[in-house]
Amino acid sequence: MKKLIFVFVFVVTALCFLGSNEASSQIVYITKYKSDADKVIYVSRYKSEANLIVYESDYKSEARPMSGIWFYTKYKSEADWQVYFTEYKSEADIIVYFTKYKSEAGWNN
Repeated sequence: MKKLIFVFVFVVTALCFLGSNEASSQIVYITKYKSDADKVIYVSRYKSEANLIVYESDYKSEARPMSGIWFYTKYKSEADWQVYFTEYKSEADIIVYFTKYKSEAGWNN
């Protein structure tokens, strides 16, 4: 019985995580207002300081869940994340580092 409850809790937790914005594709809309943003982003000059290493793609089809590959859209309704770029690290939800190499993209543990 305990094993069945554990499996049930695990499946429910996994489904909740997959339904969150963190698990969605990373199609990004840049907003001018911090209050509209899903994520407040600070751009670091150092890869070691970043939570997320981002590769900016020209192709929407390359944006994948949890990949760090971002495609910027002009339309708010298409976006999975609305982001606001801040100049202050203390305001940020996520610290990102932009890379030139697609293979480096992803969450930095």
